[in-house]
Amino acid sequence: MSVTPPQTDEAPVHLETPQVSGPSSRLLRLFEGYRLTPTQRRIAHCLVRNAAEAPFLSSVEVAELAGVSQPSVTRFAVALGFDGYPALRRQLRELGLAEPGEGGPASGVRETQGEVVRNEQQQAVLSEIANLQHLAAVLADPEPVLHAARVLAASRPLPVLGLRAASAQANGFAYFAAKVHPDVRLLDEGGSMLLDRIEQAHQAGATALICFALPRYPREVMEALTAAKAAGMTVVTVADSAFAPVASVSDVMLPAAVGSSLVFDTACAPMMLGRVLLQAMCDELPGSVQRLEDFEHQAASRGLFLG
Repeated sequence: MSVTPPQTDEAPVHLETPQVSGPSSRLLRLFEGYRLTPTQRRIAHCLVRNAAEAPFLSSVEVAELAGVSQPSVTRFAVALGFDGYPALRRQLRELGLAEPGEGGPASGVRETQGEVVRNEQQQAVLSEIANLQHLAAVLADPEPVLHAARVLAASRPLPVLGLRAASAQANGFAYFAAKVHPDVRLLDEGGSMLLDRIEQAHQAGATALICFALPRYPREVMEALTAAKAAGMTVVTVADSAFAPVASVSDVMLPAAVGSSLVFDTACAPMMLGRVLLQAMCDELPGSVQRLEDFEHQAASRGLFLG
């Protein structure tokens, strides 16, 4: 974690899966370093599942197996730096994916970190666990989170920004933050009103803003953070990487990796980091314990919950 803006060059984002052996591992290495769209990721997963047969499949056959259009397969090949699918297929053949005795996906068993993994769902879960383990290691130095908590706790009001894929993270953070912070303002919709709401928050006294920024980084997020910075607000950003595009307009970057093993990203680590930040904020907010107790009393009297 860093409390100063890191370099702005965006690092390649890897297709994250645990280490596997045989032809699948060689195929995965071909996809490393590329940020694939959900459709392209679906094609990549299809090829991994059918690694032994992949060098002999036509683009039409790949499209049928993946449940996408044939032009999508061509765009996938181009996204990997090939002139078209025929060039990608030649590369697959050069990788020797169909060599005998490799124990490809057809066997249904792969090895990862000493465990047997039988399907891509298990791989995705293990990949997410690895992201959480990495976050735990990073949190060995708690100062960046504590610094961010102090900055956010002092802001009245506190704007919480998260658009598109990150809106769920922003909503969850704002929901719980509102239980201990006196004035939380959720910004989870873009459009022409977004910059107005940031300016209104600043005029109301906001000194900081927290942003959840996840791939594929909506352009409006960058515009919103630029406006917040121009207004003199301190920008705290939870992103999937310290090299995310929003790093250049963030004062405090708190990175937590997202999983990309499935068609759609998984964001367990960013969610966990948000909860850790909330915990630290509770320690900085005077009266936070009393607010929580008051809420529990009101919830009980109103019968809000079943358990």
